[in-house]
Amino acid sequence: MLSHLRPAFVVLFALTAITGLAYPLAMTGIAGVLFPAQAAGSLIVRDGTVVGSRLIGQSFTGPAYFHGRPSATTAADPSDASKTVPAPYNAANSAGSNLGPTSAALAERVKADVETLKAENPAGTVPVDLVTTSGSGLDPDISPDAALFQVPRVAKVRGLGEDRLRDLISARVQGRELGLLGEPRINVLALNLALDDISRK
Repeated sequence: MLSHLRPAFVVLFALTAITGLAYPLAMTGIAGVLFPAQAAGSLIVRDGTVVGSRLIGQSFTGPAYFHGRPSATTAADPSDASKTVPAPYNAANSAGSNLGPTSAALAERVKADVETLKAENPAGTVPVDLVTTSGSGLDPDISPDAALFQVPRVAKVRGLGEDRLRDLISARVQGRELGLLGEPRINVLALNLALDDISRK
């Protein structure tokens, strides 16, 4: 019987060492050499301080900033560990909403968000990504239309010309990957950092 078990244990330990230890360490080392910024988390550093990552969205709620997509991520309720509370862009609990198209709660939330956005820009059509959450809840990007929709609000609060903000947006549009994959998008954190830069001038 031992002669039958020995090969199984040898294969188990060998594959565990190769696929669980050697391969991940090799890939981490190669990524660190070839793509150091991406391997370190695509961090954005401003004045020597890490202000975020290009890969994980942040919650911008002030009227002077461009807002990202809604996030359905949650965290444990500090007063009752058996419950959760909304915690937008919580990277420790990446998840989408389980609410489906027939959910009354989802319909009410979307309706309220659309009304709020229409009050900010009555002439514009509300882009769908400003009222829907992503599958991860961590999406750092919005569509160019979503950024342009917010121009009147940001321009009014900041005292900047709308054309200047449209130029700022146009300069930060990222195209499809390899010209084929995904949709044109704008990183919200990078856009808001650029917005702060021009507001200081």
